[in-house]
Amino acid sequence: MQISTRIVSSAALLFAVTTIADLRAQTRPAPRPADLVLRGGKIVTVDEARPAAEALAASGDTIVAVGSNQEIQPYIGPNTRVIDLKGALAVPGLIDAHVHFTGVGQAARNLKLATATNWDDIVRMVGDAAKKAKPGDWILGRGWHQEKWTPLVSPNVEGFPLHDALSKVSPDNPVWLTHASGHAGFANAKAMQVAGVTKATPDPKGGQILKDRNGNPTGLFNERAQSIVGDALARDRAKRTRAQIEADLRTEIQLAAEESLSKGLTTVSDAGSPPATIELMKKVVDEKKLPVRVWMMLRETPDRLASDMPKYRIVNYGDKRFTVRAVKRAVDGALGSRGAWLLDPYADLQTTSGFNTDSLEDIRRSAELAILNDYQLCVHAIGDRGNREVLDMFEEAFKRHPEKNGKLLRWRIEHAQHISAADIPRFGALGIIPSMQGIHATSDAPFVLARLGPKRAEEGAYVWQKLMKTGATIANGTDAPVEDINPIASFYASVSRKLKDGTVFYPDQRMSRMEALRSYTINAAYAGFDEDIKGSLKVGKLADVTVLSKDIMTIPEDQIPTAEILYTIVGGKVEFTRRADGTR
Repeated sequence: MQISTRIVSSAALLFAVTTIADLRAQTRPAPRPADLVLRGGKIVTVDEARPAAEALAASGDTIVAVGSNQEIQPYIGPNTRVIDLKGALAVPGLIDAHVHFTGVGQAARNLKLATATNWDDIVRMVGDAAKKAKPGDWILGRGWHQEKWTPLVSPNVEGFPLHDALSKVSPDNPVWLTHASGHAGFANAKAMQVAGVTKATPDPKGGQILKDRNGNPTGLFNERAQSIVGDALARDRAKRTRAQIEADLRTEIQLAAEESLSKGLTTVSDAGSPPATIELMKKVVDEKKLPVRVWMMLRETPDRLASDMPKYRIVNYGDKRFTVRAVKRAVDGALGSRGAWLLDPYADLQTTSGFNTDSLEDIRRSAELAILNDYQLCVHAIGDRGNREVLDMFEEAFKRHPEKNGKLLRWRIEHAQHISAADIPRFGALGIIPSMQGIHATSDAPFVLARLGPKRAEEGAYVWQKLMKTGATIANGTDAPVEDINPIASFYASVSRKLKDGTVFYPDQRMSRMEALRSYTINAAYAGFDEDIKGSLKVGKLADVTVLSKDIMTIPEDQIPTAEILYTIVGGKVEFTRRADGTR
């Protein structure tokens, strides 16, 4: 009898609880219809509280619900835009932590030299452009890399071509071709004439005018020497009216935004722009003509920083569309042009250890100004000595300001490509963010061993796992237009480190797929103090979403590069859609 009574009592209690729950559900007001609903997909949220979902709802620019298809159904009203993902993968809006935003737009307008397989291709492309150009017009291009040509150019000086063939096909037009790294440039005879370059022109501090055995300039300008030709180009471009200058910059912003969105990016972090660009960006935001979010570093001469840093600092301007809260410096150059600053000479050219570009005193002064004005300090450092010098300066600044430790300031080393073993633990210990580019590892790998030798390469080249084990937070990107801004290619490089010939570049340093996704989402948001509003898909955050045609988290590794962007959604608005025929 006692057992029967307990069973009856338990059943009654269960019935009562269920009835109360049903009544509450019936009396709970229905949610307000959302503006946008994504359903029927696989959603990887990068939110530990709910890692996976099928659907989400957004009202305005904000996520209001994440869950199963059934849970999101009540958010669908008569005016809700519903996108059936049909099983596609949706992830937090991808963030490229290091691009040159207007550079992407400029590259779209100039010769694209990355496709060249040898020097003859470059000469042909310039010759074709010269036939269409007016005498005196500059011919510009970017993307060449002498280490990727087959066969290697001959004759050459230190592996770089001579200008003779280029000058022959473009006698009446100055030509300026920027290296893929952005840290060297090649000029023809006309450009050197316009710039006033002769045998007697000395090397500037932090740069080199490469010359042949007779002292004649070859056409190659390394690191700070680029400014000699760059200044000549600037003088010519200064002849434009103010309206023409703004129109050109607006076109570059538009082209860069379109390219970013088509590659699935909802935020791009610009690695250094001048005040004029910042001012125009604000105007474009005010006009509601910036469809992608831009986080920008201020880059200008040291003598202007003290007055301009307070003037240009803005955070999530407009509808959280534009931020300037970092300043950019550069301690060295690039490995490909032998400009990266090394502790020991280059393995393949013992006469050089690279270059120190911005002076150490300049960077120290920038560090003080950054603390004073609440800016992040982001310093380009590629070589092992460059990284050590920057780490030393960061540590000195933290000691001078113990109330502002590294984890609070979130200062960054941009690239952090080649690090001495002794310095790797310092990233985690000091709270320094390595802002790295996965695609650089596989793109540079063919010449890394030649430049560094096997010991240095294995010890500190693109050591993602070693850095993460110190507690460092890696933010990923592409350094576009140095590389294509495509995040899928950089994600693939991050998880595979596989080269075109099928070999794998130090496989122990590969990221897992979740580590790579985090580096492109929540980590990149953290690197800009934005992790509270973006980087994961959860209620209250911005409705920035990237939808891919294939599940890059589970498909066979070699299929990852075949994934395409289906939708790019910024603030709940679909800014890019790939058509059914695969076109944009």
